[in-house]
Amino acid sequence: MLDRVSRLFRFSLLLAVSAGGWLLWFANTPMDTGRTDYPLAFSVERGSSLKLAAQSLQQAGVLDRPWAFVLLARLRGKAGEIKAGSYAVERAVTPLELLRKITEGDTLLGKLAVIEGWTFAQMRKALDAHPGLRHDSANMSEAKLMESIGAAKATDRAAAEGWFFPDTYFFDLGSSDLALYKRAHDAMRQQLAAAWSARAPGLPYRNPGEALAMASIIEKETGAPEERALIAAVFINRLRIGMRLQTDPTVIYGLGERFGGNLHKDDLLSDTPYNSYTRAGLPPTPIALPGAASLRAAVNPEASRALYFVAKGNGRHVFSDNLEAHNRAVNRYQRGR
Repeated sequence: MLDRVSRLFRFSLLLAVSAGGWLLWFANTPMDTGRTDYPLAFSVERGSSLKLAAQSLQQAGVLDRPWAFVLLARLRGKAGEIKAGSYAVERAVTPLELLRKITEGDTLLGKLAVIEGWTFAQMRKALDAHPGLRHDSANMSEAKLMESIGAAKATDRAAAEGWFFPDTYFFDLGSSDLALYKRAHDAMRQQLAAAWSARAPGLPYRNPGEALAMASIIEKETGAPEERALIAAVFINRLRIGMRLQTDPTVIYGLGERFGGNLHKDDLLSDTPYNSYTRAGLPPTPIALPGAASLRAAVNPEASRALYFVAKGNGRHVFSDNLEAHNRAVNRYQRGR
């Protein structure tokens, strides 16, 4: 009887060792699923159980023994750590590599560049067109979108304008566009707060939102980094003496779809809330998405008495302290006299 028990024990031990050895081999051997069309993309749906995830991996052609994969995950204590998302493998991988990928969230990332100087409408068009995003905001009004990402309640057409930071954003494929909007909005709030806390004394702004509006004008007026602080100085000097800003980008923004590509005298005389030729002070909202450099310039202008500038035709400007000098610059660079 004891001999029989001993043989049974030895057999069970041999079986366990063999099974353990096989599982060790399985865990560390690249899987041959018959697929050669790498890279292979696959997804793990939100809320998937380990068993359901393993079945999805088999259907995608990256896993050949789902039952063994489930056993491996459970033995390693990873059964509850599966992360949803879009993934890809560049070659045949081992089950251990695959398990590590989907438990560490090594997802396939999408990419979207939000460009400095874009309007919010341009940003929204880019997000709406991106195939890697889930378009949860598709039928939302601007006010509802802002409410959904936890921003201040929007009450007018341009309430979102300027409040999203231009940058290159990476995201899990299939993630919500609202998550990206929130990241960009939070980034702008942080950038603006940092700039505002380091602002020069005596600026004619009542709040950070006005500094943001100024930064958006600076962003649209020049692409030359070294000029931003001087552009800021001109507009701040005008605000201080009650002079109208008279900047074309605000007029263009106010015209909206009516702008045909060239400004005319009638456009400058056509009053809108954004026409800085007909109205004093800053526009009611920003007119674009300013970058970090324009934010810094808006709150730390260059020490200058300049009140005017004119384009030289090479992307840069000539700055003048008085109208007489400005007119000479206009004659030289705009009229060729």
